[in-house]
Amino acid sequence: MDKGATSSKSFQTHFVDIHEVLPEEEEEDEGVSKMEDRVVKKGLHKPVKLRELKRPQRSFSRQVSLETGFSVLDREAKAKDERKVLQRSGRSFGGFDSATRVGGEARKGDFDIFRTKSTLSKQNSLLPARKERETESQRTEGANGLDESVNNSVPAGRYFAALRGPELDQVKDYEDILLPKDEIWPFLLRFPIGCFGICLGLSSQAVLWRALSTSPATKFLHVTPFINLFLWILALAVLVSVSITYLLKCIYYFEAVKREYFHPVRVNFFFAPWVVCMFLAIGVPPMLAPAKLHPAIWCAFMGPYFFLELKIYGQWLSGGKRRLCKVANPSSHLSVVGNFVGAILASKVGWTEAAKFLWSVGFAHYLVVFVTLYQRLPTSEALPKELHPVYSMFIAAPSAASIAWGSIYGEFDGCSRTCFFIALFLYVSLVVRINFFTGFRFSVAWWSYTFPMTTASVATIKYAEQVPSFLSKGLALSLSFMSSAMVSVLLVSTLLHAFVWQTLFPNDLAIAITKIRHVKGKKPFKKAYDIKRWTKQALTKNNSVDKEYNGENERAYELQSGHMQRVDAIWTHAESRS
Repeated sequence: MDKGATSSKSFQTHFVDIHEVLPEEEEEDEGVSKMEDRVVKKGLHKPVKLRELKRPQRSFSRQVSLETGFSVLDREAKAKDERKVLQRSGRSFGGFDSATRVGGEARKGDFDIFRTKSTLSKQNSLLPARKERETESQRTEGANGLDESVNNSVPAGRYFAALRGPELDQVKDYEDILLPKDEIWPFLLRFPIGCFGICLGLSSQAVLWRALSTSPATKFLHVTPFINLFLWILALAVLVSVSITYLLKCIYYFEAVKREYFHPVRVNFFFAPWVVCMFLAIGVPPMLAPAKLHPAIWCAFMGPYFFLELKIYGQWLSGGKRRLCKVANPSSHLSVVGNFVGAILASKVGWTEAAKFLWSVGFAHYLVVFVTLYQRLPTSEALPKELHPVYSMFIAAPSAASIAWGSIYGEFDGCSRTCFFIALFLYVSLVVRINFFTGFRFSVAWWSYTFPMTTASVATIKYAEQVPSFLSKGLALSLSFMSSAMVSVLLVSTLLHAFVWQTLFPNDLAIAITKIRHVKGKKPFKKAYDIKRWTKQALTKNNSVDKEYNGENERAYELQSGHMQRVDAIWTHAESRS
């Protein structure tokens, strides 16, 4: 009967006391436990009653239904099992949308998380009303509280985990971003560092056409020097425009620039502006500059490049999360080829020792990068299986090394030809697989992949000067035509995407990834966490008390049963004797 009553009562709703335990209450608990021990000791000589073991109930300061706690636990368990693909809308990011809404309206300052802090504070100080300032500060704090690491460095491995593609510019399906995808971002946020690739392509073309107009191997073509002049002015104008635009991005959205700097692929494009300046110095038209340039030009352009490569090469050498085997990708050649371009410029200003130094540094690191990429190490995840224009970066370094060696020592000797033949083999191995280069989305970064073809063309012209023959001259003309045609196609495509289709600068999703992966589904509210904690405490407390009471009851019952058995045995023995 008692068991049936107990089982029927177990399905009823129980309320437990979960208020904070005070010192006085702890003393009361100790007194109650002592009373219970006395009851158990007394129970050795008489039957134990369950009513005597009941604890005195205190007044409930706060009550929570255990059924409510169980429902919360079940709901959270189901939520953990449901893992769905994230929609990269920027609003499914763990409460990001709800925290950035005031009065039911979406906050317009979502992009302020990438603004320069000084600029953002200045804008907040210019708001007309105090209420608006408070509202804006609340919104900003709500956005910043969601991801405290927005403005911190993102690990290199996080980019590989969240992004895909040879340029790491596409967000994976299960990843979320910090900014809304269904809105058009400000132009400066959509302006990537890869735009300096346009300057690389045009400035290298200026160098090529200068070589075509002045080289003895192509003298029979009678190339006019005005083509070199036109391309040089065009490249200079584009460089000034891109530099001013990106400088504005640094002023207003410096946090986005930091994101690009920590990007494993885009960090190499920070070398591009200085390489472009050196290309313009090398390819300056003869009518605009003397034959020998001033050494200050080399110092102005090579100085920033050298300090930046000290930083990057130090990360490669010292190890850590940004060691070379972790971040190596074909774009890493941009951080190497500048040494050879700087060596060419140093030889033109008359500093041959500096040129030899740069050539040695560049060639040593080129071998390391080349071997790392060629082996396809398991940790090098940026190299795609499919062919992509990014593979043309393999041609840039050996071509520039051959030109630099010939410029330093005054002849295209054995070392120059060795580097040239390596570049030529890589070039041919890519050309025979040209059909694999189709089906890729156009990107501004493609411009940076044209200058390796141009550099290989210039190296071929230098080789034709040293080894004049029909084959060498024909090869020089063929490669020059291919590089110029590629630049022309990219120029037309860029103009169409910029002014006709207006798709040249889409939202730059790569800079808006979160520092840690956020799974879809908002975190439970604080109340749910409290209910969960209260329920666990109540269950643990009741289970421990029940176990103690049941153990003591069983012990008392066993002792009492043994005592009764001994009494029965004595009476039976007495009766048998009588």
